Amino acid sequence: MDFPGENTETPSRGERQPVVALIGPTAVGKTALSLELALRLGAEIISVDSRQVYRYMDVGTDKIAASERRRVPHHAVDVADPDEVFTVSDFVSLALGAVRRIRARGRVPLFVGGTPFYYNALFHAAMNVSLPHDPEVRRRYEERAALEGPPALHARLAEVDAVTANRLHPNDVRRVVRALEIWDLTGTPPSRLYAEGEKADSGLSVLYVGLNRPRPELFERIAERARHQFASGYPEEVSWLIEHGFDERFPSMQGFGYRELAAWYRGRLSLDEALEGDISRTRAFCRRQMTWFGKFEPALWYDTSALSALELERRVREAASRHLEGWRGGA
Repeated sequence: MDFPGENTETPSRGERQPVVALIGPTAVGKTALSLELALRLGAEIISVDSRQVYRYMDVGTDKIAASERRRVPHHAVDVADPDEVFTVSDFVSLALGAVRRIRARGRVPLFVGGTPFYYNALFHAAMNVSLPHDPEVRRRYEERAALEGPPALHARLAEVDAVTANRLHPNDVRRVVRALEIWDLTGTPPSRLYAEGEKADSGLSVLYVGLNRPRPELFERIAERARHQFASGYPEEVSWLIEHGFDERFPSMQGFGYRELAAWYRGRLSLDEALEGDISRTRAFCRRQMTWFGKFEPALWYDTSALSALELERRVREAASRHLEGWRGGA
């Protein structure tokens, strides 16, 4: 196995307000478990997914159906249009507000999702540690610099982060590319991330409950999901977005799948090539997720391929209940 082994001892949470977060790589099965867990715990779900915040982007983000959201209330879903910049700071403010409202109703906040940087900003000591990397994003900007010249890349940085652009020489391609990479992956100007430094204490004590599967099985699930999405309206969704002005200019459309289908829409890729590109980039993202999540603590990890759905739900519910013990609403 290439993920942390199962640990069954719930760590001490001290005096802070306890919350539970269900983490793990894409396509591992977090959504199905989270719905059952929320129903059993009396919880509402706070989505920790940097793509599901956008309206109109449903198929490609594997967004929870409206009928399920009526069964279990979800927060941080459909809160921005695709042409808006939704920053990590926006997420932290939204999430903490949701926690307060959920608790005031005597309900339990349950964080669910696979965006490590959002978790890091909300629960950990520094905003500017573990800033995300994506080799594909970096390569794209390096190719643009080679094709259009370093000044064009520097001009793009000036559009999204004038402070950083003023600090960097136009010919400092490596640092300009890194700044644009951070912008693409977080939706936040790097200068703001570095200026914030130490974040405000959330006052929460998180227990991470991690799900994983053997990598070959997980990679096949990623491929199966992508094929299903492409057959269930994903190309049409991207066509609609572009035709309504939500095109590749915006960070929301730079995610895996959306970028490939935008290229298909422009006639630069066949549909099969777009599908294979989506699968390849999603698998690469999955590997990076586990690198990040492997550093999160305290965490309990479960191999979902070794447990029945019923047994997995029981174990996770019992671990969550132990962490939440003695707290059901109230300030």
